[in-house]
Amino acid sequence: MAKRFQDRVVCITGAAKGIGRQAALSFAAEGAIIVATDIEADAGQSLVSEIKTAGGRAQFLEHDVTSEEAWAGVIDGIRKDHGHLDVLINNAGIGMTGLAHEMELSLWRKMMAVNVDGVFLGVKHALPLMKAAGKGNIINVSSIAGIRSTANFSCYCATKAAVRSFTK
Repeated sequence: MAKRFQDRVVCITGAAKGIGRQAALSFAAEGAIIVATDIEADAGQSLVSEIKTAGGRAQFLEHDVTSEEAWAGVIDGIRKDHGHLDVLINNAGIGMTGLAHEMELSLWRKMMAVNVDGVFLGVKHALPLMKAAGKGNIINVSSIAGIRSTANFSCYCATKAAVRSFTK
């Protein structure tokens, strides 16, 4: 039986845990070549080992999505290793609570950098490789919090609304 993503190259940010991890396992089970990125190296390596043990193909790259230099390196590595990128899943994200009038600006900026700038940089750097191949798909992970806000999650909600709007 043919696998739906056989030999497709899928890059997933924030792949070490949660939604990213499950996406990596699911795409790998469908035959995809997984490029898993995260700042959590041990969990990322564990994911890749699990995929390989199950007969899949995967690699892990330690990756800070807020760094444009890091994004350039990830995409250049994909270009060199695989020649193309079929799917980018911008999944990396953080969520911290706090009321807006009590939140430190540094925390606001950190969430914006990871959740919004990381998505922008992924799109910016992946699109040229996808355009060169004449195909590709980008999935930007948002949240219901981008539609319905909650006072104690105002910054997180703002970041997810930004991702939603940027994607549209």
